[in-house]
Amino acid sequence: MMKNIALVLSYDGTAYHGWQVQKNGASIQQALTDAVGRLLGCKTYVSGVGRTDAGVHARRYVANFKAPCTIPMDRLPLALNAQLPEDIAVSGAAEVPEGFDARFDCTKKEYAYYLYPSRLRDPFLSGRAYRYHYPLDLQRMQEGAKYFVGRQDFAAVRSVGTPVKSTVRTVFHCEAEAVPRDPDALWRGDDGAPLIRIRVCGDGFLYNMVRAIAGTLVYVGGGKLEPADVRRVLLSGDREQAGPTLPACGLFMNRLWYAHTPALDRFGLAD
Repeated sequence: MMKNIALVLSYDGTAYHGWQVQKNGASIQQALTDAVGRLLGCKTYVSGVGRTDAGVHARRYVANFKAPCTIPMDRLPLALNAQLPEDIAVSGAAEVPEGFDARFDCTKKEYAYYLYPSRLRDPFLSGRAYRYHYPLDLQRMQEGAKYFVGRQDFAAVRSVGTPVKSTVRTVFHCEAEAVPRDPDALWRGDDGAPLIRIRVCGDGFLYNMVRAIAGTLVYVGGGKLEPADVRRVLLSGDREQAGPTLPACGLFMNRLWYAHTPALDRFGLAD
């Protein structure tokens, strides 16, 4: 019997050319498709919640596929993980309605961008956070982040990519915060500075939008822009007035929300 199955997974995107299948490079989508094919002995299409770029990670990601499957849903993650590389892990599986689509049924997404201000690199953060060479004023970054909240035109913080009908999006929250760290076990900067996390939640995102928001807040934290300048930058619609697009290594798909899909509620995906 054909089933529509949703998977909850996470991955380290360092070794991949993003989610989407590529002609000349490894992708998360291809690895997952191959794993499902080997396990179930059939061909299928795996749809994902979004196209994360090369080097971008996911703490939480949802994909779905349709296939005849007799493996109980509580055992499917273990069975799939045996077929997947170590940097991709399925943590949950659920049978969902036939019309469910991981991309179109997602109502909100949250991305997190990690950076650490330090003169020295840290091998344990390499590939998972962006190292910034100068001190950052976290309070200024917090003040600047507030201007990104709301429904507005985000043309000033996007890169040219896939054509879109509109550059207007809704950001529900945008926050810059110090990540609680255990000074005896986890990283602190050479001057005691903490790891910084920028979280942005919205109903959709433009190409490189979160990385450009993070770059703009770095300019605010470093004194190149005033917190209130963020509003002026957004109103201008001019990409050159905003901060740089920070490297992909610090970006994580962090949280996802789904409405009207009770089967996913137990995975913390309820809207």
